[in-house]
Amino acid sequence: MSNDHPDYHQPEKRPAWWKTPNGLAALFFFAAGAYFLLTEHTAHVVPYLPWLIILACPLMHMFHHGGHGHGSHSGHTHDTNNDHEGE
Repeated sequence: MSNDHPDYHQPEKRPAWWKTPNGLAALFFFAAGAYFLLTEHTAHVVPYLPWLIILACPLMHMFHHGGHGHGSHSGHTHDTNNDHEGE
């Protein structure tokens, strides 16, 4: 059975969450909260900045590498016999 519809079973393309109106509003409130936290409570925040930077390292590692799986390597196989195909 064939289907002539070009969009049949195609995944729906959604914009990133931060491009939606709710995402933009959330980013605005996070930015405003960070601004007021830093301007009004600088004396309370500055002593913890080195610890926040150290805490950011494992978080960035996990989010940038997709967890400890480091992405999907299933499509990459190395076959040494392919080096001599022309012979």
